[in-house]
Order: sequence, then C-alpha cells, then structure tokens
Amino acid sequence: MSEKDQQKAAAVETAATGDRGGLSQAELDELVASSDTGGRSVSGLMGTLLLLVALAWSLFQLYIASPIGLFNDTLARSIHLGFAVFLGIMVFPATRTSFQVALGVIVPIVLASLFMASTKDSTAIWWIPIPAAFVVATVLLGSPKNRIPIWEWALAIAGTFCALYLFIFYRDIANRVGAPILPDYIAGVTGLLILLEATRRALGPALMIVASVFLFYTVLGPYMPSIIAHKGNSLSEIVNHQWITTEGVFGIALGVSTSFVFLFVLFGSLLDRAGAGNYFIQVAFSLMGHMRGGPAKAAVVASAMTGLISGSSIANVVTTGTFTIPLMKKVGFNSEKAGAVEVASSVNGQIMPPVMGAAAFLMVEYVGIPYFDVVKHAFLPAVISYIALVYIVHLEAMKAGMQGLPRAYTPKPLVQQLIGIAFAIIAICALSFAVYYLMGWIRPAFPETAGYIIFVFLTAVYVGLLYVASKEEPLEMEDPNAEVTTLPMPGPTARSGLHFILPVVVLVWALMVDRLSPGLSAFWAAAYMIFILLTQRPLMAMFRGESQFVNDVKAGFLDLIDGLVTGARNMIGIGIATATAGIIVGAVSQTGVGSALADVVEVLSGGNILAILFLTAVLSLILGMGLPTTANYIVVSALLAPVIVTLGQQNGLIVPLIAVHLFVFYFGIMADVTPPVGLASFAAAAVSGGDPIRTGLVAFFYSLRTAALPFLFIFNTELLLIGVTWGQGLFIFVVATVAMLLFAAATQGFFLARNRFYETIALLLIAFTLFRPGFWMDMIYPPYSEEAPTEIVQAAEETPAGERLRLRISGVNDLGDPLEFVALLPIGEGETGAEKLEAAGLMFRKDGDKMIIDDVLYDSPAQGAGLDWDQEVLRVLKPMPQPSKYWMFIPALLLLALVVFLQRGRAAQAPRKPATA
Repeated sequence: MSEKDQQKAAAVETAATGDRGGLSQAELDELVASSDTGGRSVSGLMGTLLLLVALAWSLFQLYIASPIGLFNDTLARSIHLGFAVFLGIMVFPATRTSFQVALGVIVPIVLASLFMASTKDSTAIWWIPIPAAFVVATVLLGSPKNRIPIWEWALAIAGTFCALYLFIFYRDIANRVGAPILPDYIAGVTGLLILLEATRRALGPALMIVASVFLFYTVLGPYMPSIIAHKGNSLSEIVNHQWITTEGVFGIALGVSTSFVFLFVLFGSLLDRAGAGNYFIQVAFSLMGHMRGGPAKAAVVASAMTGLISGSSIANVVTTGTFTIPLMKKVGFNSEKAGAVEVASSVNGQIMPPVMGAAAFLMVEYVGIPYFDVVKHAFLPAVISYIALVYIVHLEAMKAGMQGLPRAYTPKPLVQQLIGIAFAIIAICALSFAVYYLMGWIRPAFPETAGYIIFVFLTAVYVGLLYVASKEEPLEMEDPNAEVTTLPMPGPTARSGLHFILPVVVLVWALMVDRLSPGLSAFWAAAYMIFILLTQRPLMAMFRGESQFVNDVKAGFLDLIDGLVTGARNMIGIGIATATAGIIVGAVSQTGVGSALADVVEVLSGGNILAILFLTAVLSLILGMGLPTTANYIVVSALLAPVIVTLGQQNGLIVPLIAVHLFVFYFGIMADVTPPVGLASFAAAAVSGGDPIRTGLVAFFYSLRTAALPFLFIFNTELLLIGVTWGQGLFIFVVATVAMLLFAAATQGFFLARNRFYETIALLLIAFTLFRPGFWMDMIYPPYSEEAPTEIVQAAEETPAGERLRLRISGVNDLGDPLEFVALLPIGEGETGAEKLEAAGLMFRKDGDKMIIDDVLYDSPAQGAGLDWDQEVLRVLKPMPQPSKYWMFIPALLLLALVVFLQRGRAAQAPRKPATA
C-alpha cells in the first residue's frame, strides 16, 4: 500500500468514528482494538508469535506477583517495559496522517540535535544521528495494518533491547552509578527515541508531544523565560536520570504498572472471559429495566459492575453500550443522550472501589498510604456520584414522560417487597459476620494450613453456586435491536452467575481484611479466576448432564489462554503511558520546574486557593483532550499537587495530600469524556449513530456532578471519611447523597417539574449548604479569633494536650523568598502553657512586640508542623465556641420544602410517554 493510500485509509477511518454511527460489531471491535489492544491484524506464524509474547508477559507478571516470585523491582520494571515496547510497536500500526508522519520525523531529529548540543565533556557524539535516522526511516517507510515489515521488526527488537538494558547490565551499572559510558548513552538515547515513537503509535500524538517538550526544556533551560529558567542539563545527566536510574522512565509510575496495575487488568480480563461482563449487564437489565428510562438506569448499574473487570472506558462503553444504547433509544432517549449516559457511567467505573483505575494505585506510592486507605477515602464520593447519575437518568425520563419496559412477572405488594429486602440484608450481614469470624478463627487455629482450608471452603461454595447456576438457562447476549416483549426474570438471571462474585470476594477480602499488598491481592484473585476458567465448563456440563469432558476442559483452557493474552494486550497502552509519563516526572525533578511552576500558578491565582483549584481542573481537562487518564494524573499531580497543599496552607486551609490527589484523579478521568477528543464519546457515538462531539458535550454535562465533588471534598474532608466515626460517616453519606441529587436536579433543570430559573438557584444554594454547612456558620460565628503573638502561652495553656493550635507564621522558603502560612502545632503534655510548648519542641524569644521562634527541636511535633528557627509568629488563631454547623440545615430544608410546594402542582400536569419496545 502506498503512502498516499495509507493516508487516505486513515482519513476514512477517522470519518468512520467521527461522522457516522451505528457501526457493526466488527467495526466496534476494531475501534476498541485500535485504542486499547492494537489495531494490527496478522495471522499465521507472526500472529502466533505475538500471541506467545503476550502470553509470556502475563505468565511473567503472575510469577513475580506470586509469593515465590523473588525478583528485583528494578529488573522487573525493565522486563515489563521490554514487553510493552515490543508489543506496542508490533500490534499498533502507525497512523499515517500528515500531522502524525511529520511529528514522527521532526521529534527524533530535534531531540538528536539537542542531545548533541548538550554534550559538555569529551563524550563521543558522532553516533547520535544514527538512531534518530533509524526511527525517522521506519516512520517514512510506512506501517501496514495486515503485516509486519522488516523495519518494524528491527525497531521493536532495538526498543526491547534498550528497555532490557538495565536487566542485562544491572551489576555493571550498579558499579558505575552516575558515570555512564558509551553503551549507556547509546541505550538511553535510542531507548528514549523509540519509546516516544511507541507512544505515538499506541496512545496518539499528545503524550509524545508533552514528553518531548519536557525533554526540550531539560536541555534549553538557560534560554527559557526567567521565571522558569534553569541551568540546563547535559546529555550525561539526562541519560543517567531518565534511563539508567529509577528517577525517570523506570520510576514510580512504571513500578506501579509492573507491581499492581497489570495484575488487576489481567484479573478483569479473565473475569470478562469467563462471562461475568454479560452476566452483570443482564442482571442490571432484569432489575432496572421496568423503571422510568429503565435501560439507561441499567446501563449505569451495569457499567458500575463492569468497571470492576474493565480498566478501559472505551471497552466498557462498547461492552455494555452495544446492548443498552439501542434499548435506551427505544424508550425515548435520542442518540446523543443514550451515548452520553453510557459514556458517563463507563468512565465513572474508574473511581468505583475496590478496583479503581490505574491512577489509584499510583496514589499508594505518591501519597504514601495503603491501598485500603485510598479505597476508604474514595468510596463515598464514588457511590454518591453513581447514585446521582441514576437520578440524572430518572430526571431525563421524567422530562420526556417516559415509562419503563414491561416486567416479566407481577410484582409483590410494596410491604412484602420491603420485608423481603430487609430479610435479604439481614441474611447478607449474618453471612458476612459468620465468614469474617470463621476466617478469624481459622488463621490462628491452623497457621500453617489456613490457606488450604480457605481454598477448600471457597471451592465448596463455588461448586454449590455452579450447581445452582446449572439449573437455570445459560445467559446469552440478546439482540438489542430485536423487539423486547418482556424483561428477563431477575431471580433466575441473578442465580445463573453468582459464582462470578467469588473472585471479587477474594480480592476484596485480601485487600480490605487481610490487608495484603494490592499486587498480592490481585494475584490471589487472578489465581482463583484461573481455577474457575479451567473448571467452570466441565462442572457446568456435568451438572446439566451434557458432559464431554475432554472438549470441555480444552474449551476452558482456550478461554484461559485468551484471557491471559487479552489481559497483556490491554496493558500495552498503560505500560507505555507510565514509562513516558516517567520522562515528564523525571524532567520535573531534574530541572526544578515544579517550584518555578508554583510561582507561576501563585501569580496567576493571586494566591487564592479556589483559583488554583480551578486552574488545576482546567489544566487536567486540557491535557485530558490528548492524554490517557493515567498519564494525565501523573503529569498534573507531579506539577500541581504540592502547589495546592502549599497554597492551601498559606490560606489557612490545611488540605490532606490524599484529597489533592483525588481531586487531580477525578479530573483526570474526564480525559475520556472531554470534547473534542474524548475517545469514550467517539465509541458511544459509533454505537448510537449520534454525533460524537454532541455526545461528548452531553456526557460532560452529565459528569458535572463528578466535577463538583472534588471541589467539595477539598473544603469538606469529611466526604473522604477523614476524621469521622462510623455513625458520622453514615450521616454524611445520607446528607451528601441528598445534596448531590439536588445538585443534579439543578444542573438538569428538572426536579419534580421543569425548573424556573429561581428554583434552580435555590436548589444549588440548598445543595451547597448541605455539602458545606460550615461555610455559612463560619460567617455568623467565626471559628477562630486572631490574638496577638504574645498570647501564645495563654492559648497553649487553654488548648487540651493532643489538640492542635493554629499559628500564622512569617518566614522564608527554601529559596529565601518571603513566605506566610498557617501551621497546625500539636500541643504536648504539661501543666502550664510554656511547658506544653516546650513539650511540642518549641522555644521563643521576644523582640519588642514580636514573638520569634528561637529553636525547634529535631524530629519534634513543631518541626513536623513546618516550624523553624527565626520564623515570626504573626497571629495566634484561638478556637472560639461555635454552635453546631448542622443548624444551617434547617433554613436549607425549609427552602427545599418551598421548592417542592411550588413544583408539585406543575408535576401533576406533566404528560407521560409509554415505552415502545
């Protein structure tokens, strides 16, 4: 195929996803492949080789995650990247648009020139143009979709060798830390160029451009504007920092991809291959299809469940959307709204614990807290967000007067339903307590054999659930375009796949109860999934009396191989993205641009915390137009998370680091929604036949609730269950859910009836008050009184030991620039205020009216609060008695009652539109 023909093919492909919809299943599979698993289709010996490489990658990851897999973390990262680069080049053909080709040619040439110019010693540079010319030649020679040319084999092998360089020469490199030799230079430069080309192929141009800009900046520091200028780094420093050590490409992000993320993606792939994806869709449809806009609500619930097993928003959209989108259109949703509901629910799958998006595992390393705590803090906002999306769908159905699809049975009276639900909840709680305490007894009683006993117990439950499932009809994915006369029965549908819940139980138990590492938890869940895949078909056939043992075992084995290969191919993009994002993180740490950016942001925001949060959100959304979720999170958190914490402290708002990272994470997941490049929106439009840009805009509008939550939990950390009891947590959940539903009603312009403009304003005001009642109470009764610095001893005496005293401090930062901030000083034990301050590690001297910190003891609470000698105490913020902030709920609820009263009359007159299935 000529270059002109390839460019024409690329243009046709772009038009297919952008200008029309209603694609066939084969075209949808190709769309997912081009974005997730690789769009090149090769058969024969080459296809078998790629399958074996992907299989080897999954088996390697299972080995290093297992209890017997003793493997150096740095070496594992090297091998992980080797697999990702090899498969990335082999299965992702390069896009042949003029812009992409120009990018693939210009970036290697410019980088090679800068690397040559940055050499500051006698290092040989004659060889640098050779790898650049090699990469450029592979770009110009073309990249066919149906075969792998010899130059791409050469590119893949060279890239793999460079990635494996740390593994092969690990001992030699360890003996010459910081002093690279010529082979190190060649491997580093060639590896960076090929990694950027693999990024362009697998993830598109955006991440390649951003990473290249940071490499340009690393070299051209002296020529930058003064506010972001730096000394510039030599080729030796760049190669050492970016490739030879674990500061750049082989840094934390790639380490998390290696240790945690792969196993979770593999677990999801195996669970999906076993049939759990179809099961979740059918269960959600049977339970919710009869409600107003039922298929749309089923799409939300199915996507929430499918989010457990799919690490990709695009795959989630296509998996659930091919079934739910046509049904949504049947009950009255237009193409754009049907696609947007699917996009909003699929993208939110990444924030739903216990298995969140890849970025959540990066938080474990960046914030330095266990994954259990990440899940705990993320749980409430995620559940509230999904409940609000179901409510948004309900409001859309109310606006259009829709009804649900016909039930397959006559429902029981309401009281009987409620009694049944209550008994089910009691039974689940009793079962949970029994299992919890049984497991708690087994481990101490049989420390050596507890694992085997638990496996036998789980297997007995699994066989029992399979027997129950065998008595039901097998679940088949129905044709959504066929006429729907009745919904499937909820009971038989649910019973037909209860065994799929067991691996999820294993995962949650390992993460939440046994508190194993995320990697080991995912290993045990994946191992149990392998057991299910190998035994599910033979046992089910035996229970049904249809056993063909050899064929059933063979089919189960083929399912396992397919799941392992698919899991590896799903990881190609994540592996490459985390490695390339490592270039950005490495450049930030090497050049010090983070502190420079803090100055820029402070100037732009005027030091206002709300302004900087808004800037951070905008930056995430802009980067989200081109960067995948994980890379977006890494870049923004590396650049702006420390800035938000620092500026918050200067504004007197102590923001927990996990709240800031969740803020960035929430806006990062908008990457797949944000027009004009939201890939999930394009996938949904391809299914629905709608316009992808309009679909993205509607989905973004539906996702406003997800965008509002981060601002709220920055100012009200109780939403993240920080510093609350179980009772308080339950109360906060109820109140926050009501508030989010009212916010959704306001943004949708519909509550009980279509809103008047003043009713929308009232609903927003009520929602804000329920979310943050302290805002109004602080205006009426200030929580602190500002006292003179000389009152610090008296204030310390009145503050109970263990509580924190707020001090406004003036000093200088690490660069000697003036700095004002609020410090939270933990008060120690003592009889007098002076003794308490001394116990906290703080000593003062008076200088006229000024109170100067004379000394801060090493490793004391005062040092931990950020205090240092020669800082001046400007004000003591003494706590004041304040009524409960929850008194503000009374006027909010009265205003809500008024809105309900005004809308009830109009609601009674709204027409209803029956479902047309």
